[in-house]
Amino acid sequence: MSKEIETYNKTQSPSEREICNVLYEEIDLHLSKAEKKIWHAHPVWFLDGNPIVGYSKLKSCIRLLFWSGQTFEEKGLEPEGSFKAAEVRYTDVSQINKKDLKRWLGQAKKIQWDYKNIVKRKGVLERLK
Repeated sequence: MSKEIETYNKTQSPSEREICNVLYEEIDLHLSKAEKKIWHAHPVWFLDGNPIVGYSKLKSCIRLLFWSGQTFEEKGLEPEGSFKAAEVRYTDVSQINKKDLKRWLGQAKKIQWDYKNIVKRKGVLERLK
């Protein structure tokens, strides 16, 4: 785990830290070739410079966000924002279903929208995969 992500996780409450650590382990296991870094103040994984998945602390939970998640057509993910993102929120580590998470991460590799160039395209998303 990078120092930056480790520091991020350590700043959470004990129960939130546990959620973050499990999410990190699972994401890193299934997206082992992805670049990972702190981006916009929270951990995010990238494939070819394109954001795929990340987690962040919200007021009452840890949110797991898939940038192209609305396209997955998967149960358990809720639409987020006005683009293609979808999320799931956790308040306890027991809520993390590793089978679902593995499936969603597989979809994240297969289905990608070009967030890397969204500013250049003036807010228009194009599908990459």
